[in-house]
Amino acid sequence: MSRGPEALTTTKNETSVADRPVGNQSMPRPAPRVLVVDDQHLFRSGLVKLLENDPRIQIVGDTDGGAEAVKLSAILRPDLVLMDVRMPNMDGLEAAQRITTAHPNVRVLMLSGFGAESQVVHALNAGASGYVVKDSPLEAIVTSILAVVAGARVLSEAIADRVLSMISGGPPTKAMYDGLTQREVEILRLLATGVANKQVAFRLKISDKTVRNHISHIYEKLNIFDRSQAVLYAVRKGIVEV
Repeated sequence: MSRGPEALTTTKNETSVADRPVGNQSMPRPAPRVLVVDDQHLFRSGLVKLLENDPRIQIVGDTDGGAEAVKLSAILRPDLVLMDVRMPNMDGLEAAQRITTAHPNVRVLMLSGFGAESQVVHALNAGASGYVVKDSPLEAIVTSILAVVAGARVLSEAIADRVLSMISGGPPTKAMYDGLTQREVEILRLLATGVANKQVAFRLKISDKTVRNHISHIYEKLNIFDRSQAVLYAVRKGIVEV
């Protein structure tokens, strides 16, 4: 499903994005025209409604797939395409590459539920100007849209350190993973991929008791209580990919 241009609904009386001097006067810069692309209908429709209520953004359309996003980008000529990464038929990475190649003035901002470092780097290499995780506050998403339209490259705070570390070749810092040590991250990665405690001990050449102690420390630092929560954390932080 997709839709074309429609009137912008606003509920706030705020100043526009920025002022552009014209002679001795200052004229408001038009709100950037945004196309929203996500195959999860409920998420997409909810996000569209929220963005339509912000006078700094003009939603010109939305759709549920990469192929349709490529077509609508040619028709609607948005300033920015806000697009999910993982979608059926044509994913966001291929769509981003096609859109930015055909329309160099159209910016692409990836919006995904996951922030694995390799996926972020692939998105940037495909032509995206930024990468934002879906659980970011609405204001952070709006700010990222405005920054990308203005020519900046942006990354969600939750993934920026890890991606920059990967690009630079440096080791991850404790701050990236809420104080977890390198050994704890290693154990968490194994747990999240379904490795049993005894196998973790065997692989790392440590005792079962040491593994249990590490797991206890991991749970305490992350304020979690079971393995399912540990798996979710590992996925969200990009420690493991799904």
